[in-house]
Amino acid sequence: MLKDRITGAKALMRALQAEGVKTIFGYPGGSIMPVYDALFDYTRGEKKCFDHILVRHEQGATHAAEGYARVSGEVGVAIVTSGPGVTNTLTGIADAMLDSTPIVVIAGQVPITALGTDAFQEVDLVGVAQPISKWSYQIRHAEDVAWAVSRAFYIARTGRPGPVVLDFAKNAQTEEIDWKPCKVDFIRSYVPCPPLDQTAVEQAAALIDGAQRPLALVGQGVELAGAQEELKAFLEKADIPAGRTMLGLSALPSDHPLNAGMLGMHGNYAVNLKEQECDVLIAIGMRFSDRVTGNVKSYAKQAKIIHLDIDRSEIDKNVKTDVAVVADCKASLPALTALIRKNSHQAWRDSFRELDERERIKVIEPAIHPTEGKLLMGEVVNAVAEQAADDAVLVTDVGQNQLFATRYFRYRHKRSICTSGGLGTMGYGMPAAIGATFGAPGRQVCCFMGDGGFQMCIEELGTIMEQQAPVKMILLNNHYLGNVRQWQDMFWMRRKSFTKMLNPCYQLIAQAYGIPYVAVTDRSTLADAVRLMLTTEGPFIMECDIKEEDNVLPMTPPGMSVDQMMLEI
Repeated sequence: MLKDRITGAKALMRALQAEGVKTIFGYPGGSIMPVYDALFDYTRGEKKCFDHILVRHEQGATHAAEGYARVSGEVGVAIVTSGPGVTNTLTGIADAMLDSTPIVVIAGQVPITALGTDAFQEVDLVGVAQPISKWSYQIRHAEDVAWAVSRAFYIARTGRPGPVVLDFAKNAQTEEIDWKPCKVDFIRSYVPCPPLDQTAVEQAAALIDGAQRPLALVGQGVELAGAQEELKAFLEKADIPAGRTMLGLSALPSDHPLNAGMLGMHGNYAVNLKEQECDVLIAIGMRFSDRVTGNVKSYAKQAKIIHLDIDRSEIDKNVKTDVAVVADCKASLPALTALIRKNSHQAWRDSFRELDERERIKVIEPAIHPTEGKLLMGEVVNAVAEQAADDAVLVTDVGQNQLFATRYFRYRHKRSICTSGGLGTMGYGMPAAIGATFGAPGRQVCCFMGDGGFQMCIEELGTIMEQQAPVKMILLNNHYLGNVRQWQDMFWMRRKSFTKMLNPCYQLIAQAYGIPYVAVTDRSTLADAVRLMLTTEGPFIMECDIKEEDNVLPMTPPGMSVDQMMLEI
């Protein structure tokens, strides 16, 4: 009987194929070269099973893998070399860890005989990556490849998803082995989906049935579990208004009657204030971030807290819970819905309206329908949202562009938002949008960036050019690091320390990359420019000249309670 003898690099190709990988984002180098040689045959001809996207920086590879994962629900994959190649990925790995994004980063490493010698481009990747990943592991021998890859994907995609890092020694890439596939679907002491505690479900149901002023807080856990329909069934049966975290915005459609708006420091006014009035607060797949709770010492002290989450470590971490249901939302929500009674909380829901109206008059209308002065970020976001496809994906960078975009975009379809929440990574937007175009090839991808974030990963315009990735880039140019400038104005006596930006000519940059471009300096041309951008095939840059001191409101000042939210400065 003939044996199937292959190198460790080719074993990696087969292992990735077995995991259903279709797209890889990467950048070659010396210590990963055997893998790239094997990849050559798997990206062309009869053997083709992967698309490899050559990014222009390794950080871009991880953010692209994140964007791919967020919109597709699959594991994103990045392959890079050792040393600076993989240290460049650490920001993306940390970002994926904080935002529960499933990616697998595979990095080259020096041969095991050179480990510990300070060899060229050697770095202790396992040690560096361990605190910011779900699992990091060094593949030292080719015979471990199939097991390590299967285990990596199992850990990345199950339970609370997250990043996994594989450190692939060069000798393991070139060694020959007899190929044996491996499927890991169990790891001792790792319980990705805790069994549902029916007693906890019953306790939660009793609290909800007895509530007069219930409020749900919906996080990305609903999206990760694919439990959007289960969420709607639960909310509709109990008639509970729901606020959504920034990462959970598309878990419930914007126009759903029970959608109460966005939570957090720059979220909607009514839902934030009502957190301090509700009698039962149901947190679903969210982690009580400081940007949601404000001053945690005064947060929702009047309410009974029910927390539904797959990750036991989140229970009581920031906010003390009265009832914890530790399970996947896909299981816990229908179990809860089956027990609660049909209810109506019309008076409670009506009490949101006066606060909503106050925000509409003081903040929303002036932001999206100004009548004079320079363009505002809110009106640009609104103009794009009005013309974008129903299933358009919003991608943002970080800063004021992110806060305006998430507030004023519209969400009608699940998995419609890619943004850096926990880490707040400037430079995330452009590469994440590239990944999103491959993860959801039939959907419009609208990427909002400030002039600061645009330049953080500007080299990825080369990837967009080469792939003709249809990213619709909306550059909100206010010549400032706008969010920092706003804080300086509000809390640092208007001392604008190094936030003013001297910017390049973005039109010439677009021309250099062969990307269609339009500049918008007057609101009378905004709608036509948006139409041109959205109807032009392939990538497009729309640069908007924004008022320099445009501020994001409402705002809960740092250290303050959520009911101390400001509607004006």
